Amino acid sequence: MSTFLHVYSKTVLAFALASLSFTLSAVDLQARLPERLSQVKAGEQNIILLGKKINIGAHAPAFKVVDGNFKTIKSTDFKGKTVMISVVPSIDTGICSLQTKRFNSEVATLPENVVLLTISTDLPFAQKRYCQQEAIDQVLVLSDAVWRDFGSNYGLLIKDMGLLTRAVLIIDRDGNLAYQQLVGELAQEPNYDEALAALKDIVAKS
Repeated sequence: MSTFLHVYSKTVLAFALASLSFTLSAVDLQARLPERLSQVKAGEQNIILLGKKINIGAHAPAFKVVDGNFKTIKSTDFKGKTVMISVVPSIDTGICSLQTKRFNSEVATLPENVVLLTISTDLPFAQKRYCQQEAIDQVLVLSDAVWRDFGSNYGLLIKDMGLLTRAVLIIDRDGNLAYQQLVGELAQEPNYDEALAALKDIVAKS
């Protein structure tokens, strides 16, 4: 077997094992999380969300995710900053791509003490490829695929789908959840103007 084929085979195997591990972990996690019927709809059906619902003004739960190189990124890495989180079900799909591109274009207009994240349960490989193809280089794109820590801690995991519901969150510099927009229809974009106006207001008050 050539060196190229050997390396390629090892990469494919590693990818398959990682995917299986993520799937088994997600199934086990789903069985342990509280669930609630939400107002968010997928078509005509209201979806069930897993995890604890967090109210505005409450302390934002800690979470850990990974970047495109599987490096662990923790919420505590952004301590003292205002953090806006764009949450998408699957980054390389039509509406999610529009959402990601819109927020990526807004980074230049934001104050320096604001961090903008995009989080989905897509595998880091897919996120990295998408960002390279679409020139997403301002917003930090992160994956909740490994532990589902973000989705479960914020009550945003969609039952039986392994995806996050579409949302925009803002955590203020004191670490409190200052804004939350759960998009009422999974196939619709968020209200960007409302979210960005809320961000400016939160920053001005901090």
